[in-house]
Amino acid sequence: MALDGPMYTLSDYRTGGPRNAAFSPYADNGGSVVAIAGEDYAVVASDTRLSSGFSIYTREQSKLFRLSNTTVLGCTGCWCDTLTLTRILQARMQMYLHEHHKPMSTPAVAQMLSTMLYYKRFFPYYVSNVLAGLDETGKGCVFSYDPIGHCERSLFRAGGSAGALLQPLLDNQIGFKNMENVTPESIPLDKALAIMKDVFISAAERDIYTGDSIFINVITKDGVHEESFALRRD
Repeated sequence: MALDGPMYTLSDYRTGGPRNAAFSPYADNGGSVVAIAGEDYAVVASDTRLSSGFSIYTREQSKLFRLSNTTVLGCTGCWCDTLTLTRILQARMQMYLHEHHKPMSTPAVAQMLSTMLYYKRFFPYYVSNVLAGLDETGKGCVFSYDPIGHCERSLFRAGGSAGALLQPLLDNQIGFKNMENVTPESIPLDKALAIMKDVFISAAERDIYTGDSIFINVITKDGVHEESFALRRD
């Protein structure tokens, strides 16, 4: 005897299996930063493109944060982590100023930043930091970091989305790596600025997350001087 109504089979009751909803607390908003130190100066620069994937949020966002008249931090990566880290860093420097009645030196800021990053080692800030400035003797210094706070002082460093492209060029032009009969020495400020512009022009040709223009801070005993340089905008 035929039954009225629709007939159901086993496939009608089969599900597609468990569904995973992926979530990441991090976002990479791109950007690159480069710093060069000399005998009596330090230069740090960043591009001004803030993006996510193939979308550009703004073409005029600097990633440089002036912490004092002798210290500037270049910070790229996850923009919300960048803002959080730099605000906490500036607050602690203000506390130091009120307590000791003098600004914190660049090496002291470098050590404090290292401690702050290590404190967050189990859920690290997704940022690339390059700190530049003058030390107690007035000599230029550059400090670079890994995500959990390891700090290294050097004369030049690149970081961010194009860091792997920029660092070899700096090694060649400033560090004279793997060259014979060449003694590395400090370069004058005008040559440092020229190299800075050249490396960013090179990065803008190869990295879609670096572009539009670069924002440069020149740190000397007279303070911090700002300038900008246009890059390709496509």
